Amino acid sequence: MEMNRHKMREVAMTSLYQHLLLGKDIRECVYENCDSNDIDPFLYTITMDTVRYKDAYIDKISEKLNREWTFDRLGFVEQAILLMACCEIDLEVVPKAIVIDEAVSLAKKYCDEDAYKLINGVLDQL
Repeated sequence: MEMNRHKMREVAMTSLYQHLLLGKDIRECVYENCDSNDIDPFLYTITMDTVRYKDAYIDKISEKLNREWTFDRLGFVEQAILLMACCEIDLEVVPKAIVIDEAVSLAKKYCDEDAYKLINGVLDQL
């Protein structure tokens, strides 16, 4: 099944969410969400590298959160979106503005009403 990058980000977010929530191996999560053993290199990178560098990305994100907030206090969907976007910004695969726009789009679709504002604010500072 051919996927565009927006759809791959959705699959990556879902996979990262399952990994964070259930502690499942990220590879298993990606394969379960893909319906195929042929994983696009972009999807592979934004999931595997996100998990590989997760601790560094959590530190970067935590520095940008308000003092009253910690990364652990965020919902798992918000965590997944922020981590994946942080990875994309770090890898400089696409322009930062596109990464932020995609992250905000996912937040508007899957998170609480105002979560996109937090995600936009954090990513804009990275």
